[in-house]
Amino acid sequence: MGRPSKGRQRIEIRRIEDAGRLEVTFSKRKSGLQKKASELFLLCGSPVALVVFSPGKKAFALGTPSVDDVLRRHAPVPGEELDAKILADTDDASAVADRAEAEAIVRRTEDTRARSATEKARMDAIGKSVRQAAAKAGRKFWWEADSDELGEDELPEFVKVLRRLRVNLQRHLDSLSAPARQLQ
Repeated sequence: MGRPSKGRQRIEIRRIEDAGRLEVTFSKRKSGLQKKASELFLLCGSPVALVVFSPGKKAFALGTPSVDDVLRRHAPVPGEELDAKILADTDDASAVADRAEAEAIVRRTEDTRARSATEKARMDAIGKSVRQAAAKAGRKFWWEADSDELGEDELPEFVKVLRRLRVNLQRHLDSLSAPARQLQ
């Protein structure tokens, strides 16, 4: 397991010189900016355009509904003034549709997170039952658990994990024996 995290701390705001830390910080801060921009659109209905350039000069853009749409609404390209007037007339209907779509995406995301948390809790409970069954049988490893001690919920998952373990072990054995076969 990796080293323990220092947790959330206040940092001194200054230029980061270490290239690795710079990339990690940029990635995390960029994700935070994008999340805030999408939340601003969802909560307030404000069109948002965000363009961020990485330290490697790569551009990342986020717009709701799109960067191009937001920029054209507020600063039409010369020669496209007529298109801007047409866009202004359809802005309300477009904004309502965009907002409904964004809200639907957020609802699906929250639903997926809730189902994921429920499944994680279920799998943690099954893992605990399997470890308890192994300990009760006086066994050291989880895969030595007594299958008679497992319930209807635990047994199918236990079988799946054992099969995955078998496949992984076989793959590992094959990788170890491959160099020996090449030497022959």
